[in-house]
Amino acid sequence: MHRKRLGNSDLPISQLGLGSWAIGGDIGDWGWGKQSQQDSINSIHAALEAGINWIDTAPAYGLGNAEKVIAKALKQATITPLIFSKCGIRWQQGKSELSINLSKQSLIEELENSLKRLQVECIDLYQIHKPGNNTQIQEAWQTLSELKKQGKIRYLGVSNFNKQQMQLVNSIEPITANQPSYSLLNREVEPANLPWCLENNIGCIHHSTMSNGLLSGNMNKQRLEQLDKSDWRHKSHHFQEPNFTRNLQFIAFLKMLAAEKQCSVAQLSIAWTLSHPASTGAIIGARNAQQLVELIPAAEVKISSEELAKINVQSQLLQLEHA
Repeated sequence: MHRKRLGNSDLPISQLGLGSWAIGGDIGDWGWGKQSQQDSINSIHAALEAGINWIDTAPAYGLGNAEKVIAKALKQATITPLIFSKCGIRWQQGKSELSINLSKQSLIEELENSLKRLQVECIDLYQIHKPGNNTQIQEAWQTLSELKKQGKIRYLGVSNFNKQQMQLVNSIEPITANQPSYSLLNREVEPANLPWCLENNIGCIHHSTMSNGLLSGNMNKQRLEQLDKSDWRHKSHHFQEPNFTRNLQFIAFLKMLAAEKQCSVAQLSIAWTLSHPASTGAIIGARNAQQLVELIPAAEVKISSEELAKINVQSQLLQLEHA
């Protein structure tokens, strides 16, 4: 699988990275329902065998469970990938409610806990999961800069930050990577965030590239009704009417184009995300090895300028309908 250097780092990363939100399992409001640990481990092994060399995780994924599962899987693997994790979202013992905490003491505790769960001495890319106010993110970034100097973090990144917030922390310590939500159903970062990252040599590793399964091409009303009641997607506006029906109509268009290109809707959607000049990589999530194998060919799908134009017109019309 082709690799690109991640921003200002010396890390060459595969175009696809493995996300671990779903394999965190059932944690109530912000989980994906029940998940087999063995399926998760098999997915990680399949990803490594396919050439994926980085795994993106976070303590919030399964309230620490995803990091533990990753550590268990890597003990059984012969390939050692890069580990990207996050900080800033906490929960109270015995409860699943999540809240932002960017205090110095909290970040130090989070990092130590992640290092223990992952069973590593250093995390390759450590990202602030979600921003707070400007004072909070400045203090948090200064704390992470200190932890980096201690050798517990190789590079620093941000997730879900806007351009102004990135500018603020970048003046303290250079950002290596930005992890925004970016897909055909969510293009909010295109006008300002992505161009700024490109200009400032900041890598972009996109999450939610398949819009949480909508762009898999397999979602329909019946499948939505069959989702686990604890699956957080029931609360997402993309899965609620009238947006859900509009999304399915757009996906029907993608299916026709994908059929012409002899690829799947999921592969086409991920390839579209990777086609942006600012894109370094895209995160793909898989709850089992078969799902993972079906997504890997996305790295090889090429989209012509004419096809891009057709997709963009339909995607932009959909954005206007959702506005």
